[in-house]
This record gives sequence, C-alpha cells and structure tokens, in this order.
Amino acid sequence: MTRTFTFLRLCLLAMLLAAGVPTLSVAADADDSAQTSADSDAPPKINAAVELPKMQKILDKIKGQVSGENNDAKLEPLNEMALELSGNADTLGQTLIPQRQQVLAQLAVLGPAPLAGSGVKETAEVVRKRAALESQKAKLDDQIKQAEAIKNGSLNLSGQIVNLRREAIKNQLALNSGTIFGPRFWSPLFGGQELDGAKISAFADELQATAALSWEPGWRFGTVAWTIAAILVATFGRRYGEEFLAWVSINKLPEGRLRRSFLAAAIALTTLVAVVLAFNFLDLAFTRRAEVSDDVQDFINKLVKLSVFCGLIAGLGRAFLSTRRPSWRLPAISNEVAMALKPFPPITAVLVFIFQSVEAFNNSVGTSVSTTIMANGMTALLIGLTAVSISMRIKRARHRAAENATTTEVKSTFAGLLQIAMTLVGIAILVSLVIGYVTFGRFLSYELVWFNIVVGSFYLLSHLVNDFCETLLSTSNPTGKRIQNLLNLDERHLQQAASLLAALCKTVLILVMVVALLNGTFGSSTPIELLQKAAEFWGGKGLESLNIVPAHLVNALICLVVGIYVLRSVRRWLDNEFLPKTTMDTGMRVSLVTLFSNLGYVLVILLTLSTMGLQWNKLAWIVSALSVGIGFGLQEIVKNFISGLILLTERPVKVGDLVSLGNVEGDIRRINVRATEIQLGDKSTVIVPNSQLISQNVRNATMNNAQGVVTIVLTFPLNIDPVQVREILLDVYTQNERILETPEPSVTFKDLTPQGIVLSVTGNVSGQRQIGGVKSDLLFDILTRLRKEGVALSLPQTMVIERKGQPVVVEEEPKPLS
Repeated sequence: MTRTFTFLRLCLLAMLLAAGVPTLSVAADADDSAQTSADSDAPPKINAAVELPKMQKILDKIKGQVSGENNDAKLEPLNEMALELSGNADTLGQTLIPQRQQVLAQLAVLGPAPLAGSGVKETAEVVRKRAALESQKAKLDDQIKQAEAIKNGSLNLSGQIVNLRREAIKNQLALNSGTIFGPRFWSPLFGGQELDGAKISAFADELQATAALSWEPGWRFGTVAWTIAAILVATFGRRYGEEFLAWVSINKLPEGRLRRSFLAAAIALTTLVAVVLAFNFLDLAFTRRAEVSDDVQDFINKLVKLSVFCGLIAGLGRAFLSTRRPSWRLPAISNEVAMALKPFPPITAVLVFIFQSVEAFNNSVGTSVSTTIMANGMTALLIGLTAVSISMRIKRARHRAAENATTTEVKSTFAGLLQIAMTLVGIAILVSLVIGYVTFGRFLSYELVWFNIVVGSFYLLSHLVNDFCETLLSTSNPTGKRIQNLLNLDERHLQQAASLLAALCKTVLILVMVVALLNGTFGSSTPIELLQKAAEFWGGKGLESLNIVPAHLVNALICLVVGIYVLRSVRRWLDNEFLPKTTMDTGMRVSLVTLFSNLGYVLVILLTLSTMGLQWNKLAWIVSALSVGIGFGLQEIVKNFISGLILLTERPVKVGDLVSLGNVEGDIRRINVRATEIQLGDKSTVIVPNSQLISQNVRNATMNNAQGVVTIVLTFPLNIDPVQVREILLDVYTQNERILETPEPSVTFKDLTPQGIVLSVTGNVSGQRQIGGVKSDLLFDILTRLRKEGVALSLPQTMVIERKGQPVVVEEEPKPLS
C-alpha cells in the first residue's frame, strides 16, 4: 500500500514537469521565428493533452482504492491525494484560460468569416489560420471542461472519503470488543497470535538492520555525533535556551504583563523546540542512509511528527505551572496545586508518545485486530487514570491548603468547568473500558489530550497577543511614543488601536481554535471542509438540506456554546475595555452593545442551523406558519421589535434621557428588543412597549443637553415698590450658584389685578433634573429675603356679607406662589 501511494504521488508531481504544446500565430514567418526563439528561453508549458489523461487515470486509481477500503488510517492519505489532485487540476485549468484568451484575441484580429454574396473574398492563408484557431479554441474548451470535471470529481471523491471515514469511526466506536478484565482482551500476551509474532519479528529485524547500517565503518562518527547532539539539545539546550529567553524577558522587555506572558511562551517554545530537534537529530543518526527501508523510514517519520505533540504537552504544562518562578505564573494557580501537578505534564507526554508509537508500530507491521485493540485499551486506561488522578491531586492539594490556612488560588468558573469535564471524561473512559467499548475509550482519551493542547495553546497565545498589543502601543514605552509622535495621535486613540488589534488577533486565534477542536473532536471533519462550509454559508448555500444526524447535532451544540461564549466575551470587551476609551456618551455605548448583541445572537443561530445542515427552502412550511402567526398573534411583538431597532439606530431617545410619555416621566434605564425600561422618581420602573415611543408624542427633556428653566410667579400688594422687589428677586437668583449666568435671570411684570401686582422671575439651570431642587432653594431664599426687607406678599381677600341674621364670612382661596 505504501509503495502504491508513493507511485501515485510521483505521478501527481510528474505532470508539473511535462513539456509544453505550441500555439498558432497569425504573424509573419519572421515574427514566428522570433517568437519561437523567445519561447525557447521561457519555462515549458504544461501539455494538457498529455496530463489530463494522466490525471483521469490517477483519479480512477484513487476511486478503485477507496471502493475496497474501510480502514480510516488508509483512507486519510487517499483523501489527501484526492485534494492534491483537485488542486493540480484547478491549476492546469487556470493555465489554459490565458491560452484560450490569446486564441480569442487572435480570432478577433481576423474577424468573422465574410457572408456569402458579400463580394469579399479572403486569401487561403487567412481562411486556414481562422480554421486552425477555431479548432484550437474548441480543443482548449474541451480541455478546460475536462480539467474542471476532474477537479469536481476529486472534490466529490474527497467528500465521499470523508463520509466513509465518518462511518468507519462510528463503526469502530460502536464495536464492543469485550471488557479489559476478560481473557479475550489479554489473549495477545499469552500466545495464539503466531502471525503477529512473525510480523513483529520481521519488522524488529528491519529496525535492527537500520541500527546496524548506522554503525558501519564510516558512519559511526555521524551516528554518535547526532546522538550526542540530540542529548545535549534535550537537556542543556532546553535549559540554557529557557534561561536566555528569561534574561531577555527581564532585561529587554518593558515592565508590565508582557514579561510574564513572554516568559510562559518562552518556556513552552524552548521545550517544544528541544524535543522536536532531539527527535530529528536521532532520525538523522539512524535513518540518514539510502538503504533504510521505506517502512522503517515511514515509522520513524511518524515518531518525529509525534514529538511535536509530546513537546507541546510538556511545554504547555511547564509554562502553566511555572514551579521555578511562581510569581511569574500566568494562570491563578496556588503553589500547592502547581507542585501537586508538576509530574503530570511529562508523564502524559511520555504516555502519549509510548502508546502512539505502539499504534504506529502496529500500523507499520499490520498486526491483528486483537493486538491493536489491546494497545488501544492500554492507552485509554492509562490516560483515563491520569485524568482522574489529576483531579484527585488538585482536590487534595486544595484541601491541604485549606487546612493549613494558606492562600489558595482565585478559582474561575471556566477552570472549574474544565476540571469537572476532565474528571467526567476520565470516568467515561474507564467505564467504557470496563463495559467493553475499548475503541470508544481510546477515542475519548486522545480527544481529551487534544482538547487540552488546543485550549492551552489558545490561552497562552491570547495572553501573549493581548499583552504585546498593549505594550506596543503604550505611551510609556519608546515604541508607543514613536508611533504617537509619527502619527500625531492622542493617547486615547492609541489605547483604542491596541484594543482593536488585540481583539482582531484574538478573533483569529478563536477561529483557529474552533477549527482545531472540530477537526480533532470529529476525525472526519478536516479544516478544509470547515472552511468550505463557511464559504458556502456566506455564499447562500449554508442551509441546503434538512439532514439531521447525531454528529451534526453535536457539531451544532459545540457551535452554539462557542458562539454564545465568544459573543458574550466580545460584548464584555466592548462594554468594559474599548467603548469607555472612546468619546461616546453612556447612552450611545449601551445602544451599540445592545444592537451588537441582537445581531450576534441572530448570527449564532444561523451558524448553528448551518452546522446542523438546515436550509430555508426545506423549512417553507415553518416560514408559512410563522407568517400566519405574525399576521395574527405576533403582530405586536414584531412591531415592538422593529420599533426597538429604530430606537437603537435613529436614537430619538437614549439611555439616560429624561422623558415624558403620557402620565409617565422618568429616566430611561434600558432599551430592550421588545420594551424600554423607564425609572421614575421613586425608583420604581415602568415597562413601556417600544412602539409607543415611536408612535406617540414623547417629550425628551434632556435631548441635545437641553437646559432647565426655573420660573416662580409671585403676587404682591399694590403699594410695593416694584423696582425694589425686582432687585431683590434678581439678587436671590444671581446668588444661587446653580443658576446660569447666560442667559441672565429676568423679572417680568406679568399682570396687574385687583389682588395685586403679579411678577414672574425666571432663570436657567444646566439640566432638567435640577429644576425641582433649585426651585425649592430659591423659594426659601426669596421668602427669607422679602421678610428681611419688610416686603409682604399679597394676602387673600375676605368678603363680608351682612344680613339680618348671623353674618356669613366667605374667604377666597389664596393664590399659590408659583
């Protein structure tokens, strides 16, 4: 099988080196020779007439291999070859398009053939060239169509391979191979697998022969040198590299959080690089000779690739725990918990390497199913025990810290959920092994390791990116000052740019994390497939069929959870970090956050439906039912929803405004999708439908920073001195510090009645909410000042009516002071 794949790949590469095909020209013979001389120096063109049949043969061979295969490990390279063939066919088709355009241009120069009876007669040379160009055009059209067909056929084949891999994984996960406590599971250790023994012995002989080749005279020095280099890199290289990056962090980076995140990234990076380089050096030490068999070389290459994951596990664990520098620890973990978890990252890395090596060995040898199942079961057992042990060690360390009254870490909800999830997955792995679902337990164990790698890398990189952006554009650093002076920006604008840059980088990291999680969690979903689904969704093809399967439901659930988490995180970032750095008022910020949330939830729902495989044309009956419902029962809800969008976009009223609507007067506290919350003076809240704020008359007392007017109307006796009273009133208004100087307070002679002289005094305050308090203070001051100056207000008049009997006294109601 390996040699077959090698042959097919060589065929794919051979097409790129084929000779070109000459094209016709309508120029003179001298020009033809000159063009031929110029083309001789150019790189050869791909001969589509030769390469297209080769591609079709390769596609047919891949189809033949896929039709008789159901092993996921063998289907994966076939899928890669199908995608590679699709790309090559697309490249070939794109190279033919310019040739076709050139032929069309030459035909345009010759023009169409003259009509019969027109009297125009062309020369035989022109007729011949036109016929040749039209023949070439038809040939190029056929070749482009054939290349497009091969491309589409390869993509369709890739999709079919993905479905086959999905079904193969489902069948493997649903296979009950017997409990690990049964004799069937341990049968490979007690003989009965003579064929496996022979295969293992033969492959071991190949490995031994490879080692012997590296120790032959003339090759020993290189083997020893590469081996020593691997040991030095894995020990002293990692240590001194980490110390050097720590020195750079302390002495070269500015003070701040960037030092801590950079050091954590440096620890993870040096560990990863040291492990990967050590394995590459060992690869060069033992397999650098050409006589090494393909099976051994393929096995060693798998181990080198495996070293990347093991280096990540060990590096991320050391970076997060940071037992050597507790004060620089990135997550909020106590020293007790960090020391308790210290041995687990290298143990997990070693376990993953050992059992993945065993699986690679079994794949290279081709062992029986029972031997493979036993190796998978041992892998799942040890990883499941490790996951449960980690949770138990964390619990014990926190319990001891609580008993000793030492300071413990600040727990976060997300960290608690991760711990609970890891414990539950570990228990599920052990339970699946006990009841006999060994392959499912192995699947969960590797998905647990993959999830921790992806989430840990995202956590580390997100902190590093955020700290780097803040430090880069901070005015306290030379770089930020240089950018500020160069672009003539305010410090506030630099902070906004730092927040936007960090948010953009985090968005990219989140997208990469989601693709990695989906790809790792569901082995049949590749990143290319996910990107194609996203492109189809934005192109209007995201909801094409109503095909709900359990895997799609799990994908949709993950998409929904991740989408809501990302949406809430972005909302908190807008509300707490970015928008406060702008010049927007509070109402505008709240409106933007609310509008963003509404649109975000709609987008998350659409993405979830797309992941489930739904399409609107399959839901026509639901749309029809909703239309009827909207026409009757949902009319008010839709009207209020549209009114809410108008309020958020047009903003006739905003959060914080003082409004009057009918008998309701208060401050707007929140504008929701359906209704608006108005807080009254007694702190109670009135819920007003949004449609009323759009369709009714609304008084916005604070719109455009409207000033408040304080007016007091007083009635004085007819015998007062109006000028003196006017000066008293103006003096009282002027001395009040909340009365504005512009416009100036004024006194108006309002009326002259039998009861007395009516004067109106008016002044402005900065806001509508100050009118009540200022008016009360002014009345106190006016009455005190009038009494001090001996000026009285007009008293209510009394009318006496005398009769023969008992007199009756009728008193008029006193006029109010304002």
